Amino acid sequence: MPSAVALGLFDGVHLGHRRVLELVLAQKENGMRPSVFTFATESIGVKHDAALDYLYPTEQKCAMLRECGMEHISHHPFAEVCDMEGEEFVQKILVHRFSAGYVCCGEDFRFGRNAAWNVQDLRRFGEQYGFAVQLAEAVRVDGETVSSSRIRELLHSGEVSHAAKLLGAPYTIAQEVVHGAQLGRTIGFPTMNQVFAQGQLVPKFGVYASRTVLDGVSYPSITNVGRKPTVQYDGRPLAETYVIGAKGEFYGKTIPVALLGFIRPERKFDSLAALTAQMHKDLEIARTYGMQPE
Repeated sequence: MPSAVALGLFDGVHLGHRRVLELVLAQKENGMRPSVFTFATESIGVKHDAALDYLYPTEQKCAMLRECGMEHISHHPFAEVCDMEGEEFVQKILVHRFSAGYVCCGEDFRFGRNAAWNVQDLRRFGEQYGFAVQLAEAVRVDGETVSSSRIRELLHSGEVSHAAKLLGAPYTIAQEVVHGAQLGRTIGFPTMNQVFAQGQLVPKFGVYASRTVLDGVSYPSITNVGRKPTVQYDGRPLAETYVIGAKGEFYGKTIPVALLGFIRPERKFDSLAALTAQMHKDLEIARTYGMQPE
């Protein structure tokens, strides 16, 4: 069965990425299997000559790609592909692995050793090997071009609601719940601790209004993003979430926590009483986001 193949890193599966995926999915009517060739996001240390703090880990990204209708997703460490010549990439990946009949990518897509081949080269190879090439135009929201780099800027600044407009959904932490210092239990606010993956983007440190899905039910919550000196995970930051109205133990489960709005920066408190009072204020602000258990 021939494939329609989306090419790209897709580390945020944002609205620009989704445009590529929509064009690929439309080829299903022509008898082609909607597919993606991408890289394991953790394997990309540098992009465009700058260190890359990726938006979503590979497992979370692939789950999102499947939700978009992609039936075949091929992801590999960057090192396995980066030294291929351009035509070698086309032959081994697009022709032999995918039997590509249609290929879609963004206008700035590059491939092969040292990213030396561009979309014009891809079209030339398409004519040679028998697959169509379509470029997805950039997507704009409120006059702003959607890009992973812009989304990173917004998240680093704590502007999660703005970032959500470009992503098409709130930025979501989906990591396994791990044991923490359990200080929250002592003041009546038991929390879930989730460690950001190595190399993953970490939003601005501080407290956020959030939404947490537990066993299929969506709950309002507040999430603190930062480092906890009493909890050591190789120095990696944590997301610590208090879920309003939820009960139970969630250790070992992968729980999605969507960040809805920035409430305040991190701060130290002189006493547990002061911390507890601030938590109640944070909860009131979080409730203004209109989230009730569903």
